[in-house]
Amino acid sequence: MALEIERRFLVSGEQWRPHAHRARAIRQGYLSTGNGELTLRVRSARAADGGMEAFLTLKLPAVGAAAAPPAGQALTRQEYEYAIPTLDAEALLEQSAHQVSKTRFSLDLPGGEWVLDVFEDANAPLVVAEVELERADQAVAVPSWCSTEITGRRDLSNAALAHRPLALWPAAEREALLPGA
Repeated sequence: MALEIERRFLVSGEQWRPHAHRARAIRQGYLSTGNGELTLRVRSARAADGGMEAFLTLKLPAVGAAAAPPAGQALTRQEYEYAIPTLDAEALLEQSAHQVSKTRFSLDLPGGEWVLDVFEDANAPLVVAEVELERADQAVAVPSWCSTEITGRRDLSNAALAHRPLALWPAAEREALLPGA
């Protein structure tokens, strides 16, 4: 079984930029999402060199894992990801009513595999950093520009943002999440 073990953080400011490299434009659509159970996603990504790649990803709760992890502990899910032809991905994206677009950067930070997503369109100006870990209880040195941990917040999952983007949130909720944005 493939496990995804991650922690997620809201990002404020631009202090992350010196750590960023390898930008990729990503478009992902959700073919199925259901109350924290099954998520079926198609993703198309364009690298800085113009090359394209595409994936079909299935996510399920990990057996015995808590739906909302304790504070400071990672969310653990089963994740199965398969490379697919880019033309297939484009056809599936055309059938997907719920999508997110973002630019993903790899980050040169210790303690796990860090990425940062700058959301676009109806989810701008949201910026989220994620770290994939080897263990759910693994200690993480969280950078100061990670303002709030959002691990386990279903309303801020990519799937939830595809269904209910920030632009549709009431102004007071957006302001509470992203003060000054």
